[in-house]
Amino acid sequence: MKKQFTTAEIAEKLGGRLEGDAEALITGLAGIREARKGDLTFVANPHYATAAADTRASAVIVAEDWSRVCPAALIRVKNPDKAFAEAALLFAPPPIAFTPGVHPTAVVAQNARLGKDVFVGPYCVIEPDAVIGDRCIIYAGCYIGHETIIGDDCKLYPQVTIRERARIGKRAIIHNGTVIGSDGFGYAQEGVIRKKIPQIGIVSIGDDVEIGANVTIDRARFGQTSIGNGVKIDNLVQIAHNVSIGDNSVIVAQAGIAGSTSIGERTILAAQTGVVGHLEIGSDVIVLAQSGVTKDLPSKAVVFGSPAVPHEKAALIRAHTMRLPELKSKIIMLDERLSRLEQQLSKKT
Repeated sequence: MKKQFTTAEIAEKLGGRLEGDAEALITGLAGIREARKGDLTFVANPHYATAAADTRASAVIVAEDWSRVCPAALIRVKNPDKAFAEAALLFAPPPIAFTPGVHPTAVVAQNARLGKDVFVGPYCVIEPDAVIGDRCIIYAGCYIGHETIIGDDCKLYPQVTIRERARIGKRAIIHNGTVIGSDGFGYAQEGVIRKKIPQIGIVSIGDDVEIGANVTIDRARFGQTSIGNGVKIDNLVQIAHNVSIGDNSVIVAQAGIAGSTSIGERTILAAQTGVVGHLEIGSDVIVLAQSGVTKDLPSKAVVFGSPAVPHEKAALIRAHTMRLPELKSKIIMLDERLSRLEQQLSKKT
């Protein structure tokens, strides 16, 4: 049966303040531009604020200080993004349930230790001396290497590979195709020959970390590659050997971090950021999309560009760059005027 709630019921569940029709029925969720009658939507990004005036949604979740025109009922909350996520749970289908146990096709070493209520799906491999915490869900086709330790309540989606001796904290979510603990990219050059340097360290991941699909986190050459508590990593990210990422940082899609770089807490690397090796990046730093970081960054820096510079300077450089065609035309005009003046002066002399 399709779920439905009145706007008053939703406002109460979200702890929001309702303005408008309290009896309007909400039967689903949609974006601000796609929403129709019966839909609940939200505005968290100012970029979409003008779309609220034309929305056909029955209700819109907005910030407490919202002052724009909107034809729909408003649900005012402190954090619209968070509130809409909570609203989504009201309409979500029930979570897929797994009966604890090991699928007959899984290969689990005799001395691997599985906690209480663990589910191990088809064709998984769990190597000797691995330890899996309570209530973990290991989807089909995952590989867990020798002596790896995984904390309680973790979820590994299909085709995740965790190599030997990795340490995964509690409540980790690791999405399809991610590889944790592959060898770091390290070679010693002898003449024209590059010989592999043994990568004997580990990867250590804290609690409450989520790692997207097809992420690669390399093991350390020695010591550990470290991902702090609460870190969120998007799809297609590369984290090299001996990198350290502080608690609650965010690494967005297609970012790459070279070896031995240290990143502080709550730092954000936006999409397609590249960071060279052996850098110190402070806490609360924001690196904007497609930037190339080549130097250490102090805490609270906001940078953009390649090489990355303070975003105010980057904006000024971009503004000047956009004027280059105009400046070129002026230079050509001035050059022509100078030539004419020189010709006139030559005739007089």
